[in-house]
Amino acid sequence: MARVKASTVIARLQYVESRFGRDARARIVESLMPEHRRVIEDGVLPHQWVSFELFVALNVEIDRAHGKGDLALCEDMGAFGAAANLTTLYRVFYKLGTPMFIFRKAARLWEVHYDSGRLVPTQEGESTVRLKILDFDTPHRAHCLSVLGWATKSIELSGAKVTERAEQRCRTRRDGACELVVGWQ
Repeated sequence: MARVKASTVIARLQYVESRFGRDARARIVESLMPEHRRVIEDGVLPHQWVSFELFVALNVEIDRAHGKGDLALCEDMGAFGAAANLTTLYRVFYKLGTPMFIFRKAARLWEVHYDSGRLVPTQEGESTVRLKILDFDTPHRAHCLSVLGWATKSIELSGAKVTERAEQRCRTRRDGACELVVGWQ
């Protein structure tokens, strides 16, 4: 089973609290399976590894409780996470780099955040990128949509305007790879 950095879980909890309040956060945590709840209640540090299953369960539960249950809220959570998890070092990339520069850096930093798979950005035309998530152990649409939200917010943080964003393929739909397309101007 794949693992993710706890910063992704912390960002989701911050998202719920900032959008829906502290009580909503407590209700979300309470609704999780006991082993997932215990990880959160024991306190996680941003650089710890946690199960990808916990990450997915948290995304799904937040979307069920505060979205429409269609995982669309995962995109907003991914965008929130992009902004919340920026360190001073990464902020420089956003201010000085083009969107493609950011996506190439993100591909090299994938293993800092996930212990499975890889992100492959391919520029298509002057201002469009195709992001492929390859070889991820346990794909889930909540993850793909989170990455799409992160990519969209990354473009905005670089100062560009998003002109298109789409989840084009997903292994959960029996496609060969998960592919996201994001365009900007």
